[in-house]
Amino acid sequence: MNAPHPDAPARPHRLDALPFDNSFARLPEAFYTRLAPWGLPDARLVAVSDAAAALIGLHPEETGTPDFVAAFAGNAPLPGGETLAAVYSGHQFGAWAGQLGDGRAHLLGEVRTPHGPWELQLKGAGRTPYSRMGDGRAVLRSSIREFLCSEAMAALGIPTTRALSLVASDLPVPRETLETAAVVTRMAPSFVRFGSFEHWMANRRVDALQQLADYVIDRFYPAAREAADPALAMLTEVSRRTAALMAQWQAVGFMHGVMNTDNMSILGLTLDYGPFAFMDAFDAEHICNHTDRGGRYRYSAQPHIAHWNLHALGHALTPLIGDTDALFEAIDATYVATYNRDFLDRLRAKLGLVEARDDDEALIGGLYTMLHTQHTDYTLFFRALGELPAVAGTPAQDAPVRDLATDRAACDAWLAQWRARLALEPRPDAERRAAMQAINPKYVLRNWVAETAIRAAQTGDYAPLHRIHACLQRPFDEQPDNAEFAAPPPDWAQSLSVSCSS
Repeated sequence: MNAPHPDAPARPHRLDALPFDNSFARLPEAFYTRLAPWGLPDARLVAVSDAAAALIGLHPEETGTPDFVAAFAGNAPLPGGETLAAVYSGHQFGAWAGQLGDGRAHLLGEVRTPHGPWELQLKGAGRTPYSRMGDGRAVLRSSIREFLCSEAMAALGIPTTRALSLVASDLPVPRETLETAAVVTRMAPSFVRFGSFEHWMANRRVDALQQLADYVIDRFYPAAREAADPALAMLTEVSRRTAALMAQWQAVGFMHGVMNTDNMSILGLTLDYGPFAFMDAFDAEHICNHTDRGGRYRYSAQPHIAHWNLHALGHALTPLIGDTDALFEAIDATYVATYNRDFLDRLRAKLGLVEARDDDEALIGGLYTMLHTQHTDYTLFFRALGELPAVAGTPAQDAPVRDLATDRAACDAWLAQWRARLALEPRPDAERRAAMQAINPKYVLRNWVAETAIRAAQTGDYAPLHRIHACLQRPFDEQPDNAEFAAPPPDWAQSLSVSCSS
């Protein structure tokens, strides 16, 4: 069982006594459609995140009850909730897609906690007015991926939506093949997206655009209200948070796969897990989404795409911000400076460095060139590097890193540069190693690991899913019993691919 989150309410609630607020439902009805979820027939509980449940103060005993399954399968309303589907628009793969919206998501309501609100949203609970010919369902395969990755990212310290529960059914759902239905309950302080603002700009509804901006500022960016231009202050902070998030993605080797503006959180959270992947053999041009034939959302492009998306958000806010030059200057200056600083700081920490030096960019650039050229396993490399001594010894001592390289001479040359840099700020090896292992995870949700959980669950065996979930809650620990989940993809997994299909 996961330890309680430090921000969890002190007094646990029963399911029928969660303190709902539902602030989004108090916006005008043009922002959403009120409707009930379709639910799942013969629903069964597959998994629960105790850590996510603690964030809303849900009593641990509640998560195993029939009422819990009924509520989070969409079969019964939560007392105090106001169920709705939100409207938004957006750019998809760089092209304007027009009106989108929650095509298979139902916001159940917003739970108040001493540390802020948490909205509860069902993903896969049936068709809505925004489904655009879709069936409104999610399948077990993609739902397992979202459940595991949401909680894995949180354990890595990366801002993300959370996953409270996963409920499944034998209801058939046609995709590339016939699959079965599932519902993930997602949690976030807000599910407002960049595309939420684009929608009102596209519809020339400056009144609604202002209402949405006021809602987000007052609820989540109250300091911006004191600025001369609150909307500009909000946009500046969104740019900062987005840049910080991109630096974390790039540093850990995470690829989102579909960074459309409707998948970008106004709070700087990782939102909408679809064809994501964590880097195995490093390839800066890796495309994790096989639907992305042009490679728009490849690993190396993610920081640029986030910047592009911020410009789309900025354009949507132009009716509220009089000085458009100041608007785009705020985005550019804030985003570029934050991303460059945060990424370099994270890489220094991953390399065991504390001080910033001018030649660090060359050291880091050389590392990425080596990793890319040799297709070295990204997670294993940094983890193994933390075990090396600061002073060169025998080749055997460097074997954990050298054995990952195809060109050991090139690896040795870079290690010599790294050690020379370490020597400029000496500290005890044990202290440095501990610091490196605290930022370089041993366990990330590799696609083959997720696939292991999926294949077992499709036969009704949820034990691997539970074991993997527990493992990913402690990504920086050694966990000898789970060491297999830190391995590169086995032969059977070399051909795995993911797409936008879910």
